[in-house]
Amino acid sequence: MVEAKAKNGMNRCPKCGATDTSLDLKSGKLKCNYCRALFDATSANGATDISQLKGRKVSGGAKDIIPDKKTIVTFKCPACGAEVVINADEATSAKCHWCRHVFGINEQIENGAVPDMVLPFKLDKATGEKKIREFVEKRQFYAHPVFKKEFTTENTMGVYLPYMVVDVNAHASLSGQAEHQTRSYTVQINNRTVRYYDADLYNVARDFDIVIDDLTVEASKDKLNQNSLINTTNVINAIMPFDTENCVSWNANYLRGFASEKRDANVEDVSGIAKAQAQDIARFKVKETMEFYDRGAVWSSESIDVKGAEWKSAYLPIWLYSYLEKKDDKKLLHYVAVNARDGKTMGSVPIYTAKLLAVSIVIEVLSIVLGFFWAFIWFSDDDSAYAGFLSLFPGFVYYFIIKNKYRNMNARNKHESNTKSEISNVKKSDTFVEKRTRLRNSQIEGKNSDDVKGTVAKMNKNGFMENISSKVIEEIKNQQ
Repeated sequence: MVEAKAKNGMNRCPKCGATDTSLDLKSGKLKCNYCRALFDATSANGATDISQLKGRKVSGGAKDIIPDKKTIVTFKCPACGAEVVINADEATSAKCHWCRHVFGINEQIENGAVPDMVLPFKLDKATGEKKIREFVEKRQFYAHPVFKKEFTTENTMGVYLPYMVVDVNAHASLSGQAEHQTRSYTVQINNRTVRYYDADLYNVARDFDIVIDDLTVEASKDKLNQNSLINTTNVINAIMPFDTENCVSWNANYLRGFASEKRDANVEDVSGIAKAQAQDIARFKVKETMEFYDRGAVWSSESIDVKGAEWKSAYLPIWLYSYLEKKDDKKLLHYVAVNARDGKTMGSVPIYTAKLLAVSIVIEVLSIVLGFFWAFIWFSDDDSAYAGFLSLFPGFVYYFIIKNKYRNMNARNKHESNTKSEISNVKKSDTFVEKRTRLRNSQIEGKNSDDVKGTVAKMNKNGFMENISSKVIEEIKNQQ
């Protein structure tokens, strides 16, 4: 029998030996386009013990892109010997026009532009279109009329997007203070009921090893720019995580019938994001050892020492619908994205702002009138002002709830809980400090144990992401 695995990531049909293969969505296997046989591709996941990783390991597909490498490349087909010329700036794969063998650019040059592994599409186009249609149909009332007129799922494309996937072996240390609630009670003050809390305060510290499996970060600079005020790429981030454990070794045949985007971010560009996200994961994972402290913790010191990391590049699959909204001289590209493995869908729909504002104003006026009417009839004099004050907000609240439903500006991948991780060798330190009484807050003041610092959607005062490396930030600024 012919071996299914050949050189340079080329998969031959184990039945007839042909290299002209493509993805069969129903089975998730490769299909021979000559004899129609189905066969499994080579898994990209080995038996690496992450806890033993030391130093930085960067796979061939994740190496820095060489910008001055010649882009006109000549290939000698490994199947039939023919020579094929392609422009590497315009494609990450090519097909022999004689034997139809499909091969990747990194079979010829090691420039890091082609990934180490690929996660095949699982959902077909009809399913992707259905998910996108259902998402948009739930947002019809305030959708812009031009968008509703032009919307069609025929524009949906299957796209492989570039990501960096990193395994991390690290040691983390956190120290600070935490509170345990001992009592909750109410006190009558004049005509109002006030709730108080009593709690015990502790000095706490946690020291532990942590392994993080397949932390995934975008490797495309325009997808890293998740400033939702000027773009909607955050919705693509929100359809993560992917089941990267099912990735297979790179094979250009998986790209047949789909578009793909070339990676333009190197390991150094995203290493800061990855480290910040690893620290988020550690902060959330250590909560497993902090169940006693039901009022949360204030970490005054946090550190993570990365002992070892292994970087790989991957193509991950999505069904993508895009729509360019034009308003005067401004343009905003809206996306609706579907995870082509599990069907998770997120998107942004253009809003008919005039209609939303009109309805919000009506709600605001009615709430003010009704609020003051109820305040003088149903409440005591002491509470009338408070009730009237609350009536000032419903219109504003409604506006932002609807805007968030349509635009999903805060949507993101919850990497801190979605990424697989394990901690070990935990050393605890818990020292009682004092008893606290008549506290007004239900949580410890200054609580930061639930903070997330590694999201690239987090913007600084200048409107740019805090945790992206300065190199990427500068390039993003220059593009605008």
